[in-house]
Amino acid sequence: MSRSKSDLEVNVRNVLLQDWDPIGIGDIPEAQDEYNLYVEDICKMLSAGQPSSNVYGYLRWIEIERMGLDGNELLTQQIAKKLVGLLE
Repeated sequence: MSRSKSDLEVNVRNVLLQDWDPIGIGDIPEAQDEYNLYVEDICKMLSAGQPSSNVYGYLRWIEIERMGLDGNELLTQQIAKKLVGLLE
């Protein structure tokens, strides 16, 4: 794994856990791997130059379909933009 890919994965994981965190587990040490399942897909999207609207759609799918939540659309839009901004 290249250094830049590793850095991206760490940064994506941190954004998901610290900023997005739709189930509120960011402060629970035992749950720090809760969003790891989504990191690789998001990294692939970012590396492929996907726009924030696509990242937003994926995050909303996770919130609604995978987690059964309503989620916070505005926050999720901001997180998608932040994730895309990791490569800028």
